[in-house]
Amino acid sequence: MIPENDPSQIYNTVTLLLSEKRTSLSVLRTAIAIFTIPSSVFTILIATSKFYDITKNLYFVIPLLLICLALTVLGIYLGIRSFRRLKEIDHKIHEIKNKDEYMNDILEE
Repeated sequence: MIPENDPSQIYNTVTLLLSEKRTSLSVLRTAIAIFTIPSSVFTILIATSKFYDITKNLYFVIPLLLICLALTVLGIYLGIRSFRRLKEIDHKIHEIKNKDEYMNDILEE
């Protein structure tokens, strides 16, 4: 729903879309952080592997691997969702820009 010929309403709509874009970028930043946690855990496990026997500690390793897998999947899901949302928001802003001359002058690339 694109506002018609009211510059303040158009400006408010673009402002709202840009705030949604910031939120999506924030979720993307969170997704990247969540995605890096398992790699940090595996780095520590590999670096300290000479101090323990993995077969004797399976009751710790298996739940840890499941948690790392869940965090990896969550990070990928949030990242994909953020990228899709950013693309939708950019498309809406582009529509508003093309429809209104006032915003076209303001939002020049």
